[in-house]
Amino acid sequence: MTQPPMIRPPASSLPPTRALYHEDGEGLHFEAAVLAEGEGEVALTATAFYPEGGGQSSDRGELRWAGGRAEVTHARRDKVTGVIWHRLSGNLPPVGTEVSGAVDPDVRWRHMQRHSAEHLLAQAFRRVNPVFEVAAVSMTGPDCTIDFTGDPAEVHVRAAEALLRETLGRQRLTLETPIVPEAELPNYPLRRASKVSGQVRLVVFRDGAGEPFDVSACGGTHVPEAALCAPVVVLRTERIRGGHTRVVFRAGEEASEYLSGIYRAARTLAQDFSAPVEKLPERVAALRAERDAAQGEVEALRAGLAASQVQAAPTWTSGPLTLRELTLEDAALLAPAFGAVPAGEVLAILAPGGRCGVASAVEGVHAGETLRAALAITGGKGGGRPELAQGQTADPDGFFAGVRGVLSPA
Repeated sequence: MTQPPMIRPPASSLPPTRALYHEDGEGLHFEAAVLAEGEGEVALTATAFYPEGGGQSSDRGELRWAGGRAEVTHARRDKVTGVIWHRLSGNLPPVGTEVSGAVDPDVRWRHMQRHSAEHLLAQAFRRVNPVFEVAAVSMTGPDCTIDFTGDPAEVHVRAAEALLRETLGRQRLTLETPIVPEAELPNYPLRRASKVSGQVRLVVFRDGAGEPFDVSACGGTHVPEAALCAPVVVLRTERIRGGHTRVVFRAGEEASEYLSGIYRAARTLAQDFSAPVEKLPERVAALRAERDAAQGEVEALRAGLAASQVQAAPTWTSGPLTLRELTLEDAALLAPAFGAVPAGEVLAILAPGGRCGVASAVEGVHAGETLRAALAITGGKGGGRPELAQGQTADPDGFFAGVRGVLSPA
């Protein structure tokens, strides 16, 4: 007999899920019961799975029960009821089933490193200049972002990065997560105003002397000691909508992996250049200077070659007007050839692929108008200034005749 589809009970009828990740941020295993199920999700009486929110991704892991197992691919919290729903990859355990949950430790650890680094880096920017306030954050991938107001420049980015590096290297900042009444929030030096009312969970990183380095209202998971999210490395900045500056950073193991990869690539490059890694900037600068010098020589040779080809090009005259007709085999000579038009003459050039152009050193002969009129005859598009115009013709064989027809007296 076919079973009727499971109907999820109204969310308002379910008690809020007990958030074990707040009680023990390092606890990864738990026991709970299924409150409700439906649409690929189950709600539990308690959970150690952090639900996505506050810029942090949800935990992943697995649920096991008598005769079944499923991967937890995502967790989300209903903001109204406090019920936490877990999306499963397999069959759902029935309501009332006792389950054992296990959070993926690697995923949780990296999420903790990212989130703690976001708090600490934001505080470092604020200490560089209080106008640098956080507008938005995202920590859903290795490249995390903080969007700042105040338009921090590169000098501010490096100052904040250096301040945080020195702080993490010399001070032992430990984590505290007190839950305080909203009325007591003025007693804490919050980096930004809390968006939560009622009982507010704070994330405080405090030094050995009892002084807080950063205090924020936050429901996320964090490392127990700030140094455990080091290194914190700023990768780049971007200007985004709203006049904000986005700072892209990596933290902890993901930053170390990134830096190790960069060093390996630099070491390989240094070996190719027969230079130590620390001398790479000097070696690259020297190679760039050599390249620029060689490029200058190439451009000079091209200019000379183009000028000689212009001088050797056949001419056509109509009264006092002289037209030179140059066919190039190398399109790279177009620009230098246009620059070599003889005084008092008009130069028409045809290059591979139907590329074409007209240069005029004759008062009263408009290169742009001349080219457009010629292309109206031969087919194609183009135009330009009085002294120079370029385009493409559909009839290369008839291009020069088209230019002559335009320049011939009526």
